Amino acid sequence: MTTPTTDRIVVSSWNEWDPLRHVILGVADGGCFPVSEPAIHYDPVEDPAYAGMTGRLPQELVDRANEELDHVADVMRRRGVRVDRPTPIAFERPVVTPDFEHPSMLGCMPARDILLTVGSEMLEATMSYRSRWFEYLAYRPLLQRYFEADPRMRHTAAPRPRLSARSYKPDYFTTSIADFDRIISKADALDFVTTEEEILFDAADATRCGRDLFVQHGFTTNLKGIDWLRRHFPEHRVHRVNFRNDPDPVHIDCSLVPLRPGLMLANPNRPLVMEPGMEKLFERNGWEVVMAAKPAHERQMPLCYYSVWLSMNFLLLDPKTVIVEETEVYQNEQLSRLGFEVIPVPFRNVYAFGGSLHCATADVHREGSCEDYFPRQ
Repeated sequence: MTTPTTDRIVVSSWNEWDPLRHVILGVADGGCFPVSEPAIHYDPVEDPAYAGMTGRLPQELVDRANEELDHVADVMRRRGVRVDRPTPIAFERPVVTPDFEHPSMLGCMPARDILLTVGSEMLEATMSYRSRWFEYLAYRPLLQRYFEADPRMRHTAAPRPRLSARSYKPDYFTTSIADFDRIISKADALDFVTTEEEILFDAADATRCGRDLFVQHGFTTNLKGIDWLRRHFPEHRVHRVNFRNDPDPVHIDCSLVPLRPGLMLANPNRPLVMEPGMEKLFERNGWEVVMAAKPAHERQMPLCYYSVWLSMNFLLLDPKTVIVEETEVYQNEQLSRLGFEVIPVPFRNVYAFGGSLHCATADVHREGSCEDYFPRQ
């Protein structure tokens, strides 16, 4: 039986699995072709119909993606979840600051990348791509509404980065991000494209387990960003994690996904590396770590520059219910075996706009409180 939505707004979310009651779901409107920049190199599009194109993505792609996003919104509403949507801005316009110029933005489909909800606080991440410098503006109308409606809600923004040339290592992507051997070697040595010039992190590099936050150090979050999060959340334990064999600038929700208390899903192709002394954290606290099923696809959709491990990028509605992309049959079967009610939905047309189901959402309210799931540190 579902709980009906109400007009009362409560901002509160402590983990990835408690019953979801209110969420932000992105939209595809205004999404643009990505353009390479110091933080990321995009290979030329293999589909000749789109090769060399810039500016807004074709409207037929936007329409197909929005149809799938709207369907997910309907699925969640039928389950009693309140769904809000961001307000697109003119993403095709250039990004111009005193330090750089970039020909266009990306869009506002992946809400998870920008917004990190911890308890009653919604935090705007710095972001590390120049193309995403102004993306937070699409969410400001919603955050202002939440701030006015919920007297306990805290709306904060991390320090805005300059993203000058000093924030990136020159010629890191000398030819192509497909130069896997070289990039893997660098990443395994914890040598990423960003420097430690300033605080940099994406919200989707963090996963929440009550008092413990696991934050990926990688292509989009640097050590200074993790240090800032530790200082900003002094009541939490912030764990730095790395993943081996990972040449892609992808977030933690394609590599390490908590399913419910005591159960973690991990990427078998990207071995988890914890900080010294934390290697046995899951074992000490009785957590089972299960390797994720293989992706159902060997390659992504046209215009999708993200890993096939978006198969792990699903959305938990509660500890027993999960929404998963319908063609990811192996992941769906595994989640069913783990005791979940699996709700399959079409979502692959959304991938080109920034990821899958977890990427597309940002928590506003989940039931529950802040629990300590890892008392044995």
